[in-house]
Amino acid sequence: MRTVKVRNTVLGEGLPKICVPITGTSEMEIKTQAEAAALAGADLVEWRADYLKPALLNEIMERTFSTIRGILGEIPLIFTVRTSREGGNREISTEDYVKLYKKAAALGQADLIDLEVETLRNDGHEPGQVIRQLQQAGALVLASNHHFEGTPSTEEIVAQLMTMDRDGADLLKEAVMPKSSGDVLALLRATEMMKALTEKPVITMSMGRLGMISRMSGEIFGSVMTFGTVGNSSAPGQIPLEELRMALKVLHGGAH
Repeated sequence: MRTVKVRNTVLGEGLPKICVPITGTSEMEIKTQAEAAALAGADLVEWRADYLKPALLNEIMERTFSTIRGILGEIPLIFTVRTSREGGNREISTEDYVKLYKKAAALGQADLIDLEVETLRNDGHEPGQVIRQLQQAGALVLASNHHFEGTPSTEEIVAQLMTMDRDGADLLKEAVMPKSSGDVLALLRATEMMKALTEKPVITMSMGRLGMISRMSGEIFGSVMTFGTVGNSSAPGQIPLEELRMALKVLHGGAH
């Protein structure tokens, strides 16, 4: 697997990196959560901007980026607006979604941008073109696909990840909701298979209580990042950062 270096963090090397979400609904909450994530030692931080009302995000985006960046220092920042179609909090047209991401990339504060490629494709947009535009603005693109209603087959998950690879994304992410332990195994098998099919870092997770093991076993199966909480979570099954870090160390070969 090819590694991707984001500031001083190398994805695809050593333990899976722990990303902590910021889900604040006001400037003060965002600032407080960013400070808590940095203090807790998050490897990366994700600003889930879909938790803000659209008008407020437009008003405060630039200065909030500056605030978060000042707090995080060299901790990489992911910018995400998760649409309602993929389990998020924002009803938004695809045209406005693309415009918002281009604006975020142009501000130059986000290191990675999480892009819902299937949302684009299903609305007749060419994901590869949008990916290139965001990359030209200086951001890495984390292409993502979320299934909150179930888990596709192993073959379907692999096909979706490979399509994102061909689209030109820098990192590939798939999140699914299991209804059985077999669904979790389908996700883990797909993750394992991707190690032979792409050089790009892959991020996968099976959500909810059933899928918790997938958030801890990335080093074994090939997922380079996992999401932990410092306070609020942004998806079902996320584990508190300190507990998650301990589990990763145990699976690596020892807690010390």
